[in-house]
Amino acid sequence: MTVGKRRGKSPRQEERRCLMEGVAQTRVQLNQAYAQFNLHSDPDLVESCVYEINALRSRYSYLVRQVKRLDAADEGRV
Repeated sequence: MTVGKRRGKSPRQEERRCLMEGVAQTRVQLNQAYAQFNLHSDPDLVESCVYEINALRSRYSYLVRQVKRLDAADEGRV
């Protein structure tokens, strides 16, 4: 048994883990927003859902791009 500091995840691995967690959470929120959209018939509520869905889709796209950026950087280092 060695005594010393335990090796944790690298900063890059931790960043990827956080990004993937964000992707999963955003996917859940997006599914909930679509469900709300399907429930409402009032034009104001429908419009609100549309804005929320568009915002979540933008966040999802951003997070996926960041994961791909990290993965490409890791492939470049190998």
